[in-house]
Amino acid sequence: MSCTNSPEAVKKLLENMQSDLRALSLECKKKFPPVKEAAESGIIKVKTIAARNTEILAALKENSSEVVQPFLMGCGTKEPKITQLCLAAIQRLMSHEVVSETAAGNIINMLWQLMENSLEELKLLQTVLVLLTTNTVVHDEALSKAIVLCFRLHFTKDNITNNTAAATVRQVVTVVFERMVAEDDRHRDIEPPVPIQGNSNRRSVSTLRPCAKDAYMLFQDLCQLVNADAPYWLVGMTEMTRTFGLELLESVLNDFPQVFLQHQEFSFLLKERVCPLVIKLFSPNIKFRQGSSTSSSPAPVEKPYFPICMRLLRVVSVLIKQFYSLLVTECEIFLSLLVKFLDSDKPQWLRAVAVESIHRLCVQPQLLRSFCQSYDMKQHSTKVFRDIVNALGSFIQSLFLVPPTGNPATANQAGNNNAGGPASAPANSGVVGVGGGVTLLPAFEYRGAWIPILTVTVQGSAKATYLEMLDKVEPPTIPEGYAMSVAFHCLLDLVRGITTMIEGELGEVEAEGPSVTEGASSQSSERRDEQAASDPMDQETVSRAVWEEMVSACWCGLLAALSLLLDASTDEAATENILKAELTMAALCGRLGLVTSRDAFITAICKGSLPPHYALTVLNATTAATLSNKSYSIQGQSVMMISPSSESHQQVVAVGQPLAVQPQGTVMLTSKNIQCMRTLLNLAHCHGAVLGTSWQLVLATLQHLVWILGLKPSSGGALKPGRAVEGPSTVLTTAVMTDLPVISNILSRLFESSQYLDDVSLHHLINALCSLSLEAMDMAYGNNKEPSLFAVAKLLETGLVNMHRIEILWRPLTGHLLEKVCQHPNSRMREWGAEALTSLIRAGLTFSHEPPLPQNQRLQLLLLNPLKEMSNINHPDIRLKQLECVLQILQSQGDSLGPGWPLVLGVMGAIRNDQGESLIRTAFQCLQLVVTDFLPTMPCSCLQIVVDVAGSFGLHNQELNISLTSIGLLWNISDYFFQRGETIEKELNKEEAAQQKQAEEKGVSLNRPFHPAPPFDCLWLCLYAKLGELCVDPRPAVRKSAGQTLFSTIGAHGTLLQHSTWHTVIWKVLFHLLDRVRESSTTADKEKIESGGGNILIHHSRDTAEKQWAETWVLTLAGVARIFNTRRYLLQPLGDFSRAWDVLLDHIQSAALSKNNEVSLAALKSFQEILQIVSPVRDSEKPEPPAVSVPVPVLLGNLSGPGLSRPFVRTDSIGEKLGRCGSETPVVTDELEDLKLWWAAWNTWHRTGSESTEPPSSVDELTFIPSQPFLTALVQIFPALYQHIKAGFSMADLQKLGVILHSAVSVPISSDASPFILPSYTEAVLTSLQEAVLTALDVLQKAICVGPENMQIMYPAIFDQLLAFVEFSCKPPQYGQLETKHIANAKYNQIQLFAPAEWVALNYVPFAERSLEVVVDLYQKTACHKAVVNEKVLQNIIKTLRVPLSLKYSCPSESTWKLAVASLLKVLSIGLPVARQHASSGKFDSMWPELASTLEDFLFTKSIPPDNLSIQEFQRNESIDVEVVQLISAEILPYANLIPKAFVGQMMTMLNKGSIHSQPCSFTEAEIDIRLREEFSKMCFETLLQFSFSNKVTTPQEGYISRMALSVLLKRSQDVLHRYIEDERLSGKCPLPRQQVTEIIFVLKAVSTLIDSLKKTQPENVDGNTWSQVIALYPTLVECITCSSSDVGSALKEALAPFKDFMQPPASRVQNGES
Repeated sequence: MSCTNSPEAVKKLLENMQSDLRALSLECKKKFPPVKEAAESGIIKVKTIAARNTEILAALKENSSEVVQPFLMGCGTKEPKITQLCLAAIQRLMSHEVVSETAAGNIINMLWQLMENSLEELKLLQTVLVLLTTNTVVHDEALSKAIVLCFRLHFTKDNITNNTAAATVRQVVTVVFERMVAEDDRHRDIEPPVPIQGNSNRRSVSTLRPCAKDAYMLFQDLCQLVNADAPYWLVGMTEMTRTFGLELLESVLNDFPQVFLQHQEFSFLLKERVCPLVIKLFSPNIKFRQGSSTSSSPAPVEKPYFPICMRLLRVVSVLIKQFYSLLVTECEIFLSLLVKFLDSDKPQWLRAVAVESIHRLCVQPQLLRSFCQSYDMKQHSTKVFRDIVNALGSFIQSLFLVPPTGNPATANQAGNNNAGGPASAPANSGVVGVGGGVTLLPAFEYRGAWIPILTVTVQGSAKATYLEMLDKVEPPTIPEGYAMSVAFHCLLDLVRGITTMIEGELGEVEAEGPSVTEGASSQSSERRDEQAASDPMDQETVSRAVWEEMVSACWCGLLAALSLLLDASTDEAATENILKAELTMAALCGRLGLVTSRDAFITAICKGSLPPHYALTVLNATTAATLSNKSYSIQGQSVMMISPSSESHQQVVAVGQPLAVQPQGTVMLTSKNIQCMRTLLNLAHCHGAVLGTSWQLVLATLQHLVWILGLKPSSGGALKPGRAVEGPSTVLTTAVMTDLPVISNILSRLFESSQYLDDVSLHHLINALCSLSLEAMDMAYGNNKEPSLFAVAKLLETGLVNMHRIEILWRPLTGHLLEKVCQHPNSRMREWGAEALTSLIRAGLTFSHEPPLPQNQRLQLLLLNPLKEMSNINHPDIRLKQLECVLQILQSQGDSLGPGWPLVLGVMGAIRNDQGESLIRTAFQCLQLVVTDFLPTMPCSCLQIVVDVAGSFGLHNQELNISLTSIGLLWNISDYFFQRGETIEKELNKEEAAQQKQAEEKGVSLNRPFHPAPPFDCLWLCLYAKLGELCVDPRPAVRKSAGQTLFSTIGAHGTLLQHSTWHTVIWKVLFHLLDRVRESSTTADKEKIESGGGNILIHHSRDTAEKQWAETWVLTLAGVARIFNTRRYLLQPLGDFSRAWDVLLDHIQSAALSKNNEVSLAALKSFQEILQIVSPVRDSEKPEPPAVSVPVPVLLGNLSGPGLSRPFVRTDSIGEKLGRCGSETPVVTDELEDLKLWWAAWNTWHRTGSESTEPPSSVDELTFIPSQPFLTALVQIFPALYQHIKAGFSMADLQKLGVILHSAVSVPISSDASPFILPSYTEAVLTSLQEAVLTALDVLQKAICVGPENMQIMYPAIFDQLLAFVEFSCKPPQYGQLETKHIANAKYNQIQLFAPAEWVALNYVPFAERSLEVVVDLYQKTACHKAVVNEKVLQNIIKTLRVPLSLKYSCPSESTWKLAVASLLKVLSIGLPVARQHASSGKFDSMWPELASTLEDFLFTKSIPPDNLSIQEFQRNESIDVEVVQLISAEILPYANLIPKAFVGQMMTMLNKGSIHSQPCSFTEAEIDIRLREEFSKMCFETLLQFSFSNKVTTPQEGYISRMALSVLLKRSQDVLHRYIEDERLSGKCPLPRQQVTEIIFVLKAVSTLIDSLKKTQPENVDGNTWSQVIALYPTLVECITCSSSDVGSALKEALAPFKDFMQPPASRVQNGES
């Protein structure tokens, strides 16, 4: 028709019309002339139209009434041939759409007449069809008339007409609605359709457009007709069938749903007319109860009628499918009806058709979803969806339990009565006979009921058999098993539909946004509804709520039905389908996070896998997941969950041990069990991601199956078939034997596929394995039965395949292995745990991660962490595995461990002392490997840990060698630091900066040991600190080794440290160490150590702990002092150098005062060492500092490292540091600061000296007396020290010094040491101590000499000190209360025989004599000094010398008095002039009497010369006396006028006494000759004489001296003469001694000389008194004449001769007297 308006078509039409009209006129020519005329005029009419109009068709249509008229008249003839011709022509016009409305009306009227005359019925139907289909001109009554016409023709007698009419009616009804759809489409652009309000009740048709109105009237009348009411619009209907009406309704509803959905009027019809109609028609089916009455009795209840019932169900299906949204309430009723029709008391055919209807619904998941939304999710609504599923479930259950009973329609159904046997019903069924119950048909069999499974439909399509039987009037026969099969398919399709739909939608949602994880369990769905209602925006939440509701509504029913079918199934395919359905449901529930339902489905599969009644706690005890013994209410009936029945007709394929603590008997596995197991594996494999907590069920079941089948783990965690270990061995059929490798393989694949699980699911898997493992461990407690290693093996396997994301499962995985498995008492279990753990760690480290491990620090640490954690396990086998693993890791991955080093090192460091030698050895082996090979590859930040670990091995006391080797390692490490210093420093600084930044971001302070120091320095400090700890180890060998290493490293590499770090070295390392050593030493045990184990002898100097510690103390103190000495230039600029200095001095002092000679002496050596420094200046770099008076060797070597040819250059080398110091602040810190240090040293020295030399208050065995070397060292320190403090050295200090020197010299020595120290007392040698003391004083004296005036007042003090020493010559000092043997009393060779406790005093003579020499020497220099004069030094010297001089021969040593007298002479020769100078000041007044008595005591000593004195000696001694007299004559008497008279008198008296031989009479003759000091007497006499004749009297004083001398001389002469006469008289004939004779001769000569000289003297100079004395001699001389000696005689003559001059007359005498 598309080209009906092309010019050719129009031309053709015109031609055809004309030819039709001609043909008509021909036919009617004879019989019907009016028709002929009409035809002819028609021809003209057509021609005219064609000629006049351009738009021919439009014109034709306008005039169509006239054009059509001839044909209508032709039909009116009722002549068949003419009628046919006319109808054909009319159809042609219609097909070109040139028929107007009026014409159409006329045509229909004409057709109606023909119909009533039963003419051309088929042609009529054809014409109506063409008329209505080509255009829309027929409306309203014309249309209704046309439709009625078709209906009328449907009910004729002719079958062909009836069927054609039926088809036409269907088509016409369709056309009417199609027109309406087209009309709507035309108007849609103009005005959009109004959406329908569900509650509208508009009956008005006025608003409808024409086509719509027709459709409305038609549909309304169809409802009327079905309801057996009169039609409103289809006037003229004579009869109608309900079945046909229902079919038409169904087709309209099915084909034009949009009409009803878009127009309120129509939807109103649906609600008001169709639904009530359907419900009304259903009533017989609802009320009917099968078996309520017999077929013969009159039926009060209308019986269900199959054709109507079936068509109603079809209508319901359409209503539900298409108009569900409009008819929510009505659909609820329909669905409830459907559910009711499944009841067992309904006819079988009804149940079958209902099942088919339900099947139709089941394949429409979206529809099911709507049910769920509209009913199940509304609060007070019927839970329709739930009911449908439950109804299916109970339907299936009823088929097993209730046999069909007699009913005419179903009499030929074979059924099994509960009471009867399997074939109790007559076997005349239309289906296969049940026979003897033996059949190969797939079927369900349960408790005696056997139901075959028929193939009813292709999966996923609901192709109904009985709903399509539209031609059947009687109910069909339903074969056995049909309903069951359909119901079974319903379940499967339901599951498939729901899961596909939900998973599809879920997929979309997940693609858009993140998934919601499990845990949002179904309980929350109601609450979600409310949220969803309030927030329509949140689409996903709404959808999720719907999905959850759908699943929670259906799962109980599904599970009940499926588990029943699973148990009953005897067909592998059916079983497979059921398992598949359970699996998909489980997966779906899992995806939705509906834990309970998921677990329930999984439990069902698990139960199916295990033998019946198998005691598996997981399945029975887990309340959340358990389904057994729980009943679900289905339609009010209580349905028990069916546990697998034991009488299953299944092939047994395996017999094995159950996995239990006490296995009882064996269990059998059937092929269905294996099938279920495979499903379980499949579930885990494909849906592991959603299993969540159900992994536990799955894995527990698998573990038991694996155990029953006897699979055991092999390396890598895969399970291989192995022998069963105990009990009756496992029996496996060949069928299952071939399956085993496959199952084992699938098991492995299952865990391999865990790599595709998402993280959460993977965690669930791990958790499940862990709890399984815990169970297995519980079983393995307390018995040494083979444990089930399934879980551990699978944990390992899972870990190995998930290496790419090992991070997320590492903690739970390793945590379990570590905390539980590795600590299990069962060694096999434990061994596997450790094996699994170490394999995982090794695999993790070798796996090529992305990014690689070196770049992914966090991961590496994570992987190594469990290795470290293994250190907390005490089982040695585990620790050995751990260390082996470390060794392997070092060998394979050592170079790339990077940030993992701390952990690896931690493992080595975690080995404790008590863990046995082999573990310690292995660990140490690892450490050695690290130090030798891996230091350069590890991050520098780990070096500190290496130091710590090495240190900790040093502290292990299992094996001394390991400790010593580890100290060696520390030395190697320090060398490494030194060589790679620059690189290490750079790297550490970089890292430090990063850490600092992090710390600042977090707002915390950086926390590391020795913090303020730079990181490289901290590394050194840690090394030093470690060595420091080893320096106080209980084992002496370790201490010694560590101490040497510590000081060597600081010495060799200390220069690398930053300047400021030295502060830490001093305070935190060195002083800390000193404190600890001091403490340990002072508290050490004094018990003697018996020879150290075995045959090692211990030297006596080390045989107590105290002595061993002493060695350590010595080493440490010396080391620290050396550092202070060599690095002083570095230390001094540090802020608190003076405080450090004080502390060091304090340590030196406490060591020096310790009661151990070794320590105290070493302390002083250290003291000496630190004092050798003058000032912290390095030779080449600084100018000579001022005030350096003692040159000191520079103790700093070159700074190049040991063994390096080039000096080690640092970015800030020491040189630069010093340079910097030099530029900023001078290194020589101000003099004051320096002085402070020296004074601190002086104070220490003073305290040490005074405390060590202070004599003990009481004497007992344990008195400690310092040794000579100690004292010597102590005193030797002073000179060096003094150089620095002399400027401020005061008198008080000098006194302190004096006390110390004095005490030091007084200390005796122990007799056992004396042979080594004491000189033989015959040798005049000084001990080194005495030398030192004198040196000290010498230094002082020299300093005073060049020092300023104020220093010189110290001279007297020095004299005092020296003089005190001089006194020692005669009176050795006492040392406290200590009794000493004087050396002089003990002959040298006896010394060794003294008791050991005895003390020997030294020989002080040489010392005293040397001191005396020093005194003389000093006095010579200082005699005139003011202080010396003022302080009466001369008097003191004389006083001191008086002692040895008076003792003379009694002195301990003869040399003493000789030296004393020589010294006295020397001193007087210097001192007397000075004294004379100061005569007037009286400063020397007290000296003269002292001098007089001293000379007196010496010249007339009371001591007796020893017997063995030779004559030569005696004469030598006499000559000394003579020298003294000469001194008197030379230095004293000539100056008598400057000297106190009394003194001069004493001198004269003394000379007088000396000039007379007054010796005791006890000597023999021979002796007297010698002993009389002739020379001496002579000298005395001459002196007296000399002073008698002194004629040059210049001063009265001098005159006084000569007067005095004369009178003394005369008196002396008188005495001698008297004595001589007396002796001569007494002696009789005996000659007098020669000496006496000599003496008298001498006196006589002297008298004559005197008289001569008196005469020569001026008379005025001679005192009258003198003359009278001279004259008084005369009588005495005369008396001598009688002497017998001729010598005397001649002398007498000479003496008497001068007297003649006195013979003068008395007058002159008087005169003389007057003058």
